[in-house]
Amino acid sequence: MTASLTVSDLHFAYPDGREVLHGVDLTVGAGERVALLGPNGAGKTTLVLHLNGILHPGSGSGSGTVDVAGLTVDPGDRAAIAEIRRRVGIVFQDPDDQLFMPTVAEDVAFGPANLGLRGAELQERVDEALAAVDMAAHRDQVPHHLSFGQRRRVAVATVLAMRPEILVLDEPSSNLDPASRRELAEILRSLPVTVLMVTHDLPYALELCPRSVILDQGRIAADGKTVDLLSDPELMRGHRLELPFGFDPAFAAGQLRT
Repeated sequence: MTASLTVSDLHFAYPDGREVLHGVDLTVGAGERVALLGPNGAGKTTLVLHLNGILHPGSGSGSGTVDVAGLTVDPGDRAAIAEIRRRVGIVFQDPDDQLFMPTVAEDVAFGPANLGLRGAELQERVDEALAAVDMAAHRDQVPHHLSFGQRRRVAVATVLAMRPEILVLDEPSSNLDPASRRELAEILRSLPVTVLMVTHDLPYALELCPRSVILDQGRIAADGKTVDLLSDPELMRGHRLELPFGFDPAFAAGQLRT
């Protein structure tokens, strides 16, 4: 399988000396959906910020390499960083961090327009992205008049309009009602991109991601089938991961297959 993402021996410490990542190795294949799990403070956000060059091995005190779709994250190569940021789309936990234009369509058009797209080509990007998240009917609405679930779908569309190869989602199910949660899951399953989902919502990880990686204290503690990791009580306890009361991963996985 072709790798969309390769992280090799990644170490990172912030300027204050706080060491966060300790030799992370991670490969994600093209088209895979992988959940990144771990307790608060495990280093998940720091790792994600390396994927599009916001942080890089040469910043702070760090070492290692990050390759995205064949391009190496190198702050000295501005053209490569710009292309990596197009290829890696990050959807933040709060959609209001990504929505700031007067209408939904203008928000979705913002990124491609900054790439220089105009006219019919820009319109095609907007139409394509809104259709992918089933929000075409809301294109002329004010984003902040939408429901929270709708705003999250528009936030996904703003990233999809850039036609990324990797979609990184930060707690995508947080604050969603059951219907919005289900609708978003259906959308994410349909997308022909590589997905890395950072989440504490373990049932959602099981539903959407066949593979999961547990990051704890800046190291990869486990990497395997999501159902296998969630079915290991000792592993879960050891990394402060808790399933909802009564949730049986093996049973739930069987239901998802039927």
